[in-house]
Amino acid sequence: MDDQKGAGILGESPDGKATVYNGVVNDPEMDGLTLYEKKALLVNRELDSHGMGKYQWYIFFLCGMGYMIDLLYAQAFGLIAPALQQELGFSTSALGNIFSSFNAGLCAGAFVWGVLVDIIGRQYAFNLTVLIASVFGLSLGAPSNYDGILVLTAFVGFGVGGNIPIDTTITLEFLPQNRRFLLALLSIFQPIGVVLASGIAYGFVPKYACGTGGLGADGELLKACSQVAEGEACCDKASNMGWRYLMFTLGAICLFIFFLRFVVFRFQESPKFLLYRGKDEKAVQVLHHVAKFNGRQCGLTMEVFAALTDEDSSLASAASGEPVLGGGTKQLESSFAENVKKELARYKLLFANPLIARLTILVWVTYMFDYWGFSIAGSLLPQILLQKNREIEVSTERTYRNYVIIYVCGIPGVMLGALMYGVPLVGRQWGMVVSSALMAISLFLFSAINTEASNVGLNIMEYFFQSMFNAILYGWTPEAYPAPIRGTACGVASFWGRLFSIVSPLIGAHLLASNVNGPLYLAGAGVFVCTICIIFMPRKYMGAQSY
Repeated sequence: MDDQKGAGILGESPDGKATVYNGVVNDPEMDGLTLYEKKALLVNRELDSHGMGKYQWYIFFLCGMGYMIDLLYAQAFGLIAPALQQELGFSTSALGNIFSSFNAGLCAGAFVWGVLVDIIGRQYAFNLTVLIASVFGLSLGAPSNYDGILVLTAFVGFGVGGNIPIDTTITLEFLPQNRRFLLALLSIFQPIGVVLASGIAYGFVPKYACGTGGLGADGELLKACSQVAEGEACCDKASNMGWRYLMFTLGAICLFIFFLRFVVFRFQESPKFLLYRGKDEKAVQVLHHVAKFNGRQCGLTMEVFAALTDEDSSLASAASGEPVLGGGTKQLESSFAENVKKELARYKLLFANPLIARLTILVWVTYMFDYWGFSIAGSLLPQILLQKNREIEVSTERTYRNYVIIYVCGIPGVMLGALMYGVPLVGRQWGMVVSSALMAISLFLFSAINTEASNVGLNIMEYFFQSMFNAILYGWTPEAYPAPIRGTACGVASFWGRLFSIVSPLIGAHLLASNVNGPLYLAGAGVFVCTICIIFMPRKYMGAQSY
């Protein structure tokens, strides 16, 4: 407990299971903090005293499953694209519409859920996003027309899109400070999702495809039934069920995750959300529930918060009588106009001073071009790899096997990203700089060489560094912003990224129609923009105290 005492925790109960808060009024660490920040600091200390208990591990794994769903579907659409195109007969340039439809849903989901999570709370958003993804995901295997698939794909994206901003926010707000590297490690579930989707696709898509690996008896690709004369051999629904079996399976996985979140483990609302909504008593109740779940006792009480409120004279509310963020009961008594004013004031926190304005703008640009790069990679690399392998006579089944090998390597990439959190002089910032630069280089190299070994090796390199970069980026973003704006900050950043990911597959698909390497140059250039942005990020926000 010595380190915790140095951070302002001044004692323990005799049984060592509860923190005792004495003299918080004169705590020097609270000098210059707002009332909300003081209360949030006490919540941090209480959670620090629990350590990494059972409750925190359940949150980590359930939020990790949200990360898994994000790339589970993103990868699946790339893997089923050739089978879809063959059955429905749309052009290669129209292929980009499927990815853009999914990304449009992701974009809307990231913005809507990112904002809602700071308004309606973490609890509802935590469950609703997965429920929506499961319902529309199960429906995706049913339609036999292009437009129906586009509509359902967008709704799946809307459910999936909120997962990363919501899950990082929730995880951060329950983690002890010395376990924040687990925010980056959440991303390990993304390559697990990719491997899972690739493995299921490997089992279903080649086996239940039109003809043999999509080929007819003459060795030529079977065409869609709408493109051939009646009675001629073609690719119809009955002979092309593999991609549908994949969609049904992924929808069932989402439904199972919803069951775990809603029935098996009942998530408690975030104490920090409750604090900035003025529900101090409920926040204390949640902390006591978490402590009991972890086999500990909670020493934080309403009396401790009241002591902060009584002694505080540095806030505008003391002079003006206006309720402020974290003001407890006074805040609950606010009029509608005052509540609207407070809501608008929250958004100003994104640009509160020149340094945080610089942070916000650079974060937005980083997300824009990160999503630009990996949306092209995730959407079109499977198609590009399939085309390149056909040129060198590698079978479809072997290509799908290679997908699994490639994406397994994202797991050590995420682990290395999490490790960067504790490396002096490297840490979050330079870990992101190096990984984004090497990801871009691998895309350029892949465009220059075409052998089976190089195709596998360079795709492994690309996905390893993509996983490392995104692990650090997604883990660090919520750390940089306070709880009142955290979900919104992550959601809006994700919104800008998703917006760019709508456009990039369309451009990439048009380039792919004329040049197989065109999308690779487009993706690599975008990722290099991320490298430059990270270099200019303000270091003050790398690993600071999280309120």
